[in-house]
Amino acid sequence: MPVSPFIRALPKAELHVHIEGTFEPELMLEIGRRNGIALPFTTVDEARAAYEFSSLQDFLDIYYQGVAALLTEQDFCDLTCAYFDRVAGQGVRHAEIFFDPQAHTARSVPFATVCHGIASGLQYALQRHGISSRLIMCFLRHLDEPDALATLETALPYRDMIYGVGLDSSEAGNPPAKFARVFAAAREAGFACVAHAGEEGPAAYVRDAVDVLHVQRIDHGNRALDDPVLTAELAQRGMPFTVCPLSNLRLGVIDALDNHPLRRMLDAGLMVTLNSDDPAYFGGYVNENYQAMQDHLGIDDATLGRIARNSFLAAFLEPERRNELLAELGIYCAANGWTTWAS
Repeated sequence: MPVSPFIRALPKAELHVHIEGTFEPELMLEIGRRNGIALPFTTVDEARAAYEFSSLQDFLDIYYQGVAALLTEQDFCDLTCAYFDRVAGQGVRHAEIFFDPQAHTARSVPFATVCHGIASGLQYALQRHGISSRLIMCFLRHLDEPDALATLETALPYRDMIYGVGLDSSEAGNPPAKFARVFAAAREAGFACVAHAGEEGPAAYVRDAVDVLHVQRIDHGNRALDDPVLTAELAQRGMPFTVCPLSNLRLGVIDALDNHPLRRMLDAGLMVTLNSDDPAYFGGYVNENYQAMQDHLGIDDATLGRIARNSFLAAFLEPERRNELLAELGIYCAANGWTTWAS
């Protein structure tokens, strides 16, 4: 997808990206060969053909097949570095990375291996590209809460590496309230809290993520619009939403990009950001998601600039770093004729 010069260089943060979902076929096959892992495909073309799916569960089945190749600290470092090498050319100045430790510890990959490998990649991003980052550990919602509590306990010695916790995987039938105790424990331990809600689940799941889990951001959140009272409340509170259009299309959350609810979310006053989710599988990184919304919904550059501003305001940033990034964005947008909001 061709990306406009304005979008390409627009300073932005990415707040919803699963590091395992950035596993491009070329790297997957390379790491699989390195570790002697027999993957269900042997060529890049076969892998890309396998990336055709029609539902969240179909996607997850393929996703976990690829994850099986990741075994060593170097594997996780290489995966993380590859993501940052790519988005360094997309104007990304800060990224908040999800990872799924249960998908790895269930395969007898030590938690420390995963955490140290990704953390090495985050340090590389800062040193090589000047991109700041946060690491967010997600609990797999199709598993039970005791498993999540055990994962949280395992993570406590790595508190200096992991900034927050999240909730992902199959949403249908797995409401946020199922994880009330683990999120309470995470908050008590000082972790920031976010959760996927309202992607394939109902607006009530968004309500529970806010009222029961006490999250600071909603990942996806499309279905919040089904409840006008909830929508108005979240707009008034300034609750951030990490919206992922290309993901929504590929997983059947929407039937066409022309019907994406981003415009309605903006009109409702919601604080939306644009992100890529699992870009290796969904056909585009963060800039392609910005471009898709311009191409299909007519979102103009000024509004995309405001969305980029939201991404810095919604990020878990130290005040000094946030002000630095907002200033950079303001200069960039002013140079492109957008000055009314960039203060």
